[in-house]
Amino acid sequence: MTTSTSRFLPLLRRVCGAAALLGIAAGLGAPVMSAASAAEFRSVSEAGVLYDAPSAKGKRLFVIRRYTPVEVVVNLEGWSKVRDADGGLAWIERKNLVEKRTVQVTADRADVRAEADASAALVFSAEKKVALELISVGPAGWAKVRHRDGQEGFIRANQVWGL
Repeated sequence: MTTSTSRFLPLLRRVCGAAALLGIAAGLGAPVMSAASAAEFRSVSEAGVLYDAPSAKGKRLFVIRRYTPVEVVVNLEGWSKVRDADGGLAWIERKNLVEKRTVQVTADRADVRAEADASAALVFSAEKKVALELISVGPAGWAKVRHRDGQEGFIRANQVWGL
């Protein structure tokens, strides 16, 4: 091994190790990436563009609606790679994400109940793809949510994405 090669070996090990841990290609700049914590969810603050790369010069994929929940997979210098309810991955500017949690209805129709009980009074029903503010998780199998019109209640956790 030459002297110049041995100088870069520790850096190469860190880069390859980070890429392996994150499950990404080393060409994406692993040294400046940080893995998001397990199931780190955010909501889109304003309608925004999703890109195929962490740059406004990247290919525009589509516009994502305000309040849509996304799972942060990777953060990179002002950009976040996010997963949506359909499992799609894309990049969004981190400034377009907020910590306020929302969930998205995945069932064709989900009933929101007054209590965390299937026999409790019906407060309202939400259609597929509707975003609801997450108030709290639990009791087991349920989440307390709020519609943007102000109605609150409990929804089955298996009928929403973003928990």
